[in-house]
Amino acid sequence: MKGLKLFGIALSIAAVSVAFASGWTVSVSTSKGILFGPSVSTTQTDVPFIINTFGPFNAPAAQFVNTLPQVNFLTTLGNPNPILVGDGTFFTGGTYTAAYTITSTKAPLTGFNFVVSGFVSGLGQIIWTKKVVDLGTSRVLYNGSGVFSGASYPGGGDGIVGISAFVPLAAPSANVQVIETFIVHIDGAPAPGTSTASLLLVEQDWVPEPASMLALSAGLAGLLLRRRAKK
Repeated sequence: MKGLKLFGIALSIAAVSVAFASGWTVSVSTSKGILFGPSVSTTQTDVPFIINTFGPFNAPAAQFVNTLPQVNFLTTLGNPNPILVGDGTFFTGGTYTAAYTITSTKAPLTGFNFVVSGFVSGLGQIIWTKKVVDLGTSRVLYNGSGVFSGASYPGGGDGIVGISAFVPLAAPSANVQVIETFIVHIDGAPAPGTSTASLLLVEQDWVPEPASMLALSAGLAGLLLRRRAKK
């Protein structure tokens, strides 16, 4: 009898563990830049990325992960060019676009840690927009934008710029689509020249719904307490 109870507890723990390990599928459809200038041909550049610790990949690519989804776009490693204008190059403007989905039957996601790093100087600027949409309802869960400017703009400054902040979603979702676009330009400054706009890194680390994680922990704790009480 005791053996059957222990077997039942083991099955329950295994079931919860399987549910926890069901994971997320991260599918990146786009990770591409375009660079241009008045005296140089328009150039497309592919930007590699890492999903959690897997990669680097080139789009399109998908990866199943059973830990919190992380997507890291390596914009300095663009092929054949990094996402960089000015700084001695003939490029005066460009864009970088990334698009991906995260889908799961697991705990909904509540937000993400958003990290952006770049460098601007002189007339260099980085302009960004990011949108997160629920795949099931088409509801916009986040719609943000911002600008980083060099010292030639009022309120701007030369040097490393960026974001490192937690961004909450308007509602939890287990199935999201993310689209983000970055514009880099030097606003007509001479090229080659000293004005610079460089996108160094774009990263997002997703966070699940706390209630779901607490429920999972409580379930495991309850099973252990029940076993201890039966002794």
